[in-house]
Amino acid sequence: MLRKIIYYGVIAGLVVGSILFGITVATAGEPPLEYGMVVGYLSMLLALSAIFIAIKRHRDQDLGGVIRFWPAFGMGLGITVIAGIIYVLAWEAALAVTGVDFGAVYAKFLIEKKQAEGVSGEALAAFAAEMEKFRVQYSDPLFRMPMTFVEIFPVGVLVSLVSAGWLRTRRSRT
Repeated sequence: MLRKIIYYGVIAGLVVGSILFGITVATAGEPPLEYGMVVGYLSMLLALSAIFIAIKRHRDQDLGGVIRFWPAFGMGLGITVIAGIIYVLAWEAALAVTGVDFGAVYAKFLIEKKQAEGVSGEALAAFAAEMEKFRVQYSDPLFRMPMTFVEIFPVGVLVSLVSAGWLRTRRSRT
């Protein structure tokens, strides 16, 4: 089972990582913040569909058509962790290649969005100070890397839960 976790985790990680890296490099300096989250989460769902495939193949080929919820869920979490690590590495590589200060770009985007909503004065100044704090924190890899991992991990947990629930079997098939 460990081999399948590693195999499918690497596949999922390479799919989501290559999409993330490709989009980031292709749009260097002008990341698509308005719709980037939608593209990002759709690519995560696409890549993490490997969890469903891995659990189903493990159940059907190795376990004679029977798998319980917790082993299936654990397999999904293992795949998620490996895919998440590759996702983080792809993001770090994209930032290194492009030289984009994403924290600054994102903070500027949010401040401009608040201004467009009509926020001004003290409220805008307080928000800008909060965004400056975020920018400084985001420049630290020890802050940025776990934060990046947390982007993909909940999606993997959800896909693992659904896959384990859907594919579980309670008794052997004869």
